[in-house]
Amino acid sequence: MTSANDRAIINSIFNPLLPVGECVYDENIPEELRDTEEATPENEEAKHLELQGVKTAEAGDVEAALKSFNKAIEVAPHRASSFNNRAQALRLMGKVEEAMADLNTAVTLSQGRGRAACQAFTQRAMVHRLQGHDDLARADFQEAANIGSEFAKAQLVQMNPYAALCNKMLHDVFSKLQRGECGEV
Repeated sequence: MTSANDRAIINSIFNPLLPVGECVYDENIPEELRDTEEATPENEEAKHLELQGVKTAEAGDVEAALKSFNKAIEVAPHRASSFNNRAQALRLMGKVEEAMADLNTAVTLSQGRGRAACQAFTQRAMVHRLQGHDDLARADFQEAANIGSEFAKAQLVQMNPYAALCNKMLHDVFSKLQRGECGEV
């Protein structure tokens, strides 16, 4: 049996476009929030096309990856995962608005359940955060955390103003200690 850390490392190798520690294992997702996608020929073909797209993106050809993701969406337009992957490619190409539209579609299609929803909420939160929309980012990170994302949970802690204040105070105390500026206790 592998540890959570082992799984995070393996996940970062096989899913380099996702944040390290992102939930991709069903055991991380509460039973009532798990994906219920059917195993159909269309879904299997779309999964194959997505994998091809991810490999192509890893090799540095984001344009070709985008074509694979587009084909996956044509084959199975109801699969949220395909929209997540295409959103990543679009974001890498600087097409943030198009990426956000795909992430919104992924959230809708997934009905807020499963790995696809977890990834869509996390990706969308990261874009919101980069755009300075912390309240929207916090809401999406909370949704991803509810589904089981450890990464989202960590981001929520970092975004907590009280945690930030505590961290700053601790940093200041340790800096003073290192410089010898603190008196004896």
